[in-house]
Amino acid sequence: MAGEIPDLEALERTGTGKGAARQARRDGMVPGIVFGGDVDPLPINIPFNKLFKMLKAGRFKSTLFNMKVEGHDDVRVICRDVQRHVVKDLPTHVDFMRLKRTTKINLFINVEASGEDVSPGIKKGGVLTLVRSEVELVVTAADIPEFITVDVSELDIGDNATISNVKLPAGCKPTIDRDFVIAQVSAPSGLRSSESEDDAAEEAGEEAAAEE
Repeated sequence: MAGEIPDLEALERTGTGKGAARQARRDGMVPGIVFGGDVDPLPINIPFNKLFKMLKAGRFKSTLFNMKVEGHDDVRVICRDVQRHVVKDLPTHVDFMRLKRTTKINLFINVEASGEDVSPGIKKGGVLTLVRSEVELVVTAADIPEFITVDVSELDIGDNATISNVKLPAGCKPTIDRDFVIAQVSAPSGLRSSESEDDAAEEAGEEAAAEE
């Protein structure tokens, strides 16, 4: 499960509207808003360098933060949107939603594979492919998993593992209501080419025999 919830420090933004947002950007800040939780929206500023570093680290929109704003109670939040400059692709505004521990939210969770070292298909030279490197799940805010694990230890060449083969953490369920493929083991390209050539030769031989 997710470890300690990281702190995210922000400043309350005085003034609203485009003018205040532009001033924030000139001051090296990224304007944002914290909404939800039956409380009035709170305009905030986050230092650009700090936000940019967190965005580059990845999984920003699937990380639960403990937001700290001077003069306000700490609150758990999750990012709902990051607006970016159309040319520079740099963050220009960020939206956060307040969460209770029991709040259910949809998040994309990373997928990791286990059992690769004993998979019969991989031992034969097969290639493991994560068809989905992340899966959208309905999770509880207090129990967001860092990742889910798909066991490929019994997969042979041509086999696949579906979401039903994954032991999901308590309180989590897929947003897709069908048994979709997560990972598969396929034949190496050389073997596939050889099999294709053999099939072609066999078909050609059958056609020649038919003509005779």
